[in-house]
Amino acid sequence: VQLQASGGGLVRAGDSLRLSCVASGRTNSIYHMGWFRQAPGKEREFAAAISWAGGTTYYPDSVKGRFTISRDNARNIMYLEMNSLKPDDTAAYYCAATLYAYTDPRKITSYDYWGQGTLVTVSS
Repeated sequence: VQLQASGGGLVRAGDSLRLSCVASGRTNSIYHMGWFRQAPGKEREFAAAISWAGGTTYYPDSVKGRFTISRDNARNIMYLEMNSLKPDDTAAYYCAATLYAYTDPRKITSYDYWGQGTLVTVSS
């Protein structure tokens, strides 16, 4: 599975941004996809995840109510709609995929395939 993330940019606090992740290769075997983010000097953390077939979504408390993850199975694209952005949301955002069902979609170690990061910078 190959993943290509895009959509990052420089925005102001309170603005919105939509990230995209295009999947190719063994896309019919994907079970979960997720977004993780890594701020400068910090560890990579979970931002959102979705089950590819059923659409079940997962969020950490830090983004719940502001971020929405979705997918377009026909086009093999995953999205992350980010609203009410805060300076603390500044990070490189990475998309990831796993082919395995019995894994926790909120954990970095559950994912085998990663895209390159797309940088989101939120100014105050």
